Amino acid sequence: MRIPAHSVCTAIRDDIVSGALERGGRLTEEVLARRYGVSRIPVREALRTLEAEGFVVTRRHAGACVAEPTEQEAADLLEIRALLEPLGAARAAQRRTEAHLKVLRGLVRLGHDRVRRGHGEDLRSLESWFHETLAQASGSPGLTALLTQLRHKIAWMYTVDVAERSAESWAEHAAILDAVARGDAERARAVTTVHTERSVSAHRLRFPRTPTRPDRVRAS
Repeated sequence: MRIPAHSVCTAIRDDIVSGALERGGRLTEEVLARRYGVSRIPVREALRTLEAEGFVVTRRHAGACVAEPTEQEAADLLEIRALLEPLGAARAAQRRTEAHLKVLRGLVRLGHDRVRRGHGEDLRSLESWFHETLAQASGSPGLTALLTQLRHKIAWMYTVDVAERSAESWAEHAAILDAVARGDAERARAVTTVHTERSVSAHRLRFPRTPTRPDRVRAS
């Protein structure tokens, strides 16, 4: 599989999140360069970036390996998200453009439609797209980058049962959109706080702890 050199980091990250590159597995520059059809230089740079993001660790005598986050680290991500997403929504209420609102309205319509039709397979991507657009509407590149990284890591550590509360979730999205459209920063912050807190119940850890690997993430 040959990909552009500048996309190597994204490709490795995606393969880690999907499980194609297993937790704890070694990441050698030579093997990854062959896998993605690039030289070792962009692979080396990508591994540095992914180590800074927490997807990769460097171990003595082993070199770069896929990280193995603990249960506490996984729980911390949801807590951090619960702090940052309301901030992003409040900023979006103050800085959003009509283009952002157009996309958000379209996503909410699609979300409600998929819920009515029982098309749960589309809801996860729509949910991600909604929150990505909301973050972009904050007008803060730094905050947007942090929220994007959080979404990647949460997708890596958790599965989400979108059917568990899909109707309620999209009603909450509609309330967030309404507050953002009206420019009500405090309302946007409040309803997003409620949404993120309620969504925790739908998250399930991907990597159950086993007796032979006590340092692995264990199921809730």
